[in-house]
Amino acid sequence: MDKMKLHRWILLALWILSLVIVSFYGGAVSYGLFFCVTLLPAISFLYLIFVYRSFTLYQQIESRNIVAGQPQPYYFVLQNDSFFAFTSVSVKLFSSFSYVEKLPDGIVYELLPGDKFPYETKLVCRYRGEYEVGIKEILITDFFRLFRLRYAVPGTIKALVLPRIIRVKELGSIADIPLLSRQVSAFTQTEPDSTVRNYMDGDALKQIHWKATARRQAFMVRNKTGEEKQSISILCDTKRYYDDMKKYLPVENKILEILLALGFFFAEKNIPFSLYYGQSGMVCHSVKEMNDFDAFYQNTASIQFDKTEDARAILAQAMSTGSFRNNKIVFCILHAWDDSYDSLTAQLVSEGIIVVIYLITEENPEDCLKQNSLRRRLIVLPVDAEPEGRL
Repeated sequence: MDKMKLHRWILLALWILSLVIVSFYGGAVSYGLFFCVTLLPAISFLYLIFVYRSFTLYQQIESRNIVAGQPQPYYFVLQNDSFFAFTSVSVKLFSSFSYVEKLPDGIVYELLPGDKFPYETKLVCRYRGEYEVGIKEILITDFFRLFRLRYAVPGTIKALVLPRIIRVKELGSIADIPLLSRQVSAFTQTEPDSTVRNYMDGDALKQIHWKATARRQAFMVRNKTGEEKQSISILCDTKRYYDDMKKYLPVENKILEILLALGFFFAEKNIPFSLYYGQSGMVCHSVKEMNDFDAFYQNTASIQFDKTEDARAILAQAMSTGSFRNNKIVFCILHAWDDSYDSLTAQLVSEGIIVVIYLITEENPEDCLKQNSLRRRLIVLPVDAEPEGRL
């Protein structure tokens, strides 16, 4: 049984007992006991009201702009400026999207008159977004553990959390593709190495070079003039799938983490790429080298997710305008998959483009991709999993 309920039952039992004593015996002592037990709840509640009105709390973070996952200096003070002791003060934290290091949630403090409790620690935000952090409320309990009041913290801290950058040494999703097993310089070359190349899943039969195939005893495909594609594009899903912040923040944070991991990987190697996403219409952002990454990061951090956005429409629009015509690879960062994505990516594969889909989901996607081949592959990334080593 809860201790507070137990104390209330004990007080009720004492009150009934004092009432019985007064009824049968009377006398000054009996009436004194009766009135003390009767007035005790009122005195306890008035004490709580006094504490509530005289309690002082101060909290501060070093900067409102925080990077997800990076500890931020955090400071708070509980102070008793009154002439009564505060017997039981409990701190409740915003814990859904952030946590305070070395400070258990719900710890109970006792403050004598003039006492203050300063605490310096670190605050860590889990996800990108704008939300309240630090102390959410204070629970104040009276001496006899009969009542509890919630002290709503005025002016709670609202942090603006930026997505973190995860560095990956290599992309396992394309490491075993022969076309990409060459050195990084192959991404920026302008002339094809030869007029034929090895056959890959998805190549049309009419492209097979039969003489070269007979000579090398392996299927070879014609490399037409201008066929060697060098560009890389990334499609990012900016649709908001849920109403509850506890559901949509982790998903959106993971999508941006994957996007920044890919962007940093290519920018660090000075490999040009283009990003396509929806913001009430298609937006394209190009990065040519590492010097462009800061602008790319700020642009990515400011991306707004909305229920009206549709990555399928952005993908179809980019394809219809020829944006992927010279692409070697198209990366898709998605949270949902359906047949329309299947047909659109299959069309890209038929045009000689390699498609890599990162699906951010906890669901089992075994049947969502009808043809998972060397040129089109689906990689499932759980929302809470670290992307390093999975990309």
